Amino acid sequence: MEKTTAAPISLKLNVKRTALIGFAFFGILLLWQVYDSWCPTFLTDIFARNIYQMSSAELKASDPSKILNVQWIVGIIMACDNLAALILLPIFGNLSDKTQTRIGKRMPYILVGTFVSAVAFPFIPLFFHYNNIVGMVITMAIVLLFMMMYRNPAVALMPDITPKPLRAKANGIINIMGYFGGAFATVLGLFMVLSSYINAPVAERNIWTIELPFIIASILMLISALVLFSTIKENRLAEELKEEMALGERLAAVETPIDDDKPMSRGNRNMLLAILGAEFLWFMSDNALGTYIGNYVIYHLQSASSATMVLTILGGLASVIGFAIAGGIADKIGRKWTISSGLAITFVGLVIMCFVAPTGRAVGERGEFAFPTLLYAVWVLKGFGMALVHNCSFPMVVELCSSKKIGKFTGYYYTASMSAQTITPVLLGLVLNATLAWRTLPVYAAILTALSFTVFTSLVKNIKAARIENVTGLDALDSMD
Repeated sequence: MEKTTAAPISLKLNVKRTALIGFAFFGILLLWQVYDSWCPTFLTDIFARNIYQMSSAELKASDPSKILNVQWIVGIIMACDNLAALILLPIFGNLSDKTQTRIGKRMPYILVGTFVSAVAFPFIPLFFHYNNIVGMVITMAIVLLFMMMYRNPAVALMPDITPKPLRAKANGIINIMGYFGGAFATVLGLFMVLSSYINAPVAERNIWTIELPFIIASILMLISALVLFSTIKENRLAEELKEEMALGERLAAVETPIDDDKPMSRGNRNMLLAILGAEFLWFMSDNALGTYIGNYVIYHLQSASSATMVLTILGGLASVIGFAIAGGIADKIGRKWTISSGLAITFVGLVIMCFVAPTGRAVGERGEFAFPTLLYAVWVLKGFGMALVHNCSFPMVVELCSSKKIGKFTGYYYTASMSAQTITPVLLGLVLNATLAWRTLPVYAAILTALSFTVFTSLVKNIKAARIENVTGLDALDSMD
């Protein structure tokens, strides 16, 4: 179903300002990439040492099934962090909606959350190195708690000062900035190779191999927050952009106009629930891969962890391309079909992954296997496909609310994603424990992606925003000055 309104109206995206807002997402993905790439392997190894009195590398050599047996514990720990996020993200979203300070309503949460997270982050590998499970898990919880204080307000900052028809393009820029943060973390993983640390005898492990990435990530997070604070003046921008934001409300891609004084219309509510339901399923799939890919590479493919970083780089490059063009695609075919196309591309990649197996060709000093080239193609497809999905899904959610409730609806978006990320590590951990087969991972992810595609395409309507002047090419963007 297509629904448009007439009369083109001039709205232009300020690229420079949007990129500066993107420094908030830069810090988020920087921390998340380091956290997701390293912490599941930390947990696998530390539980192996304490349960079996052997390192995970020794277990891999003597009894690989025991590595799979501890994955359900790893999943529970990772899920507990996400469970806290599930509760806290909506709270901080609502609080920031109602906060009024001299530096804005989002900035206080961003600054406090960034500072505490950055200070605590390097203690995770420190406790791990010295085999302190309690200290490590508590520190992980502290980092996640304050990242939740930061994350919702940081993400809500873009739609706060971007008119609705421009948010898909703006979200592309924001996500590209975020992937620069992820790229920093990935490059660190290429030089500080986690598998070299894990596969070394415990007495010979060099703590700086795992400590430096966390320290550098903390420093870059602090710098990104300071850049954001010094360049984005929330209150001034909110005042300057009142007319543009009002125009954006009138041009919104919604079935029924938004009115804060009335209950949410049935059509808009059904649209919101359908989007969140599909989002829950695709995050179940995507987070399963993100949580377990490091262990999949080290313990199943028996390859160097640096290969995971190359995967991340290729996936990130494909994602950047996807984010760069997703807004233009959505202008032409609508956000629904842009997201549906992304899910279909991702599904194809995951089906291919089901046929990936260890190469059996030993390379390197420790006899690790050569990395299967086919998995690089999988990650390119997944990176591009999910970029189309993520670029358009968040704008679709905040399209359904007024500027007074952006934090609240951002909370809805993250409630769906964090619910998925709470459930999927435990569920997949139990599945791996039951099947004792790492090849379950791509099958699990492919099934969930297919379900998400089915829910989204069958229940979400394709309502296109009203046309605006010069929406294509560089004419749709303000000067970089």
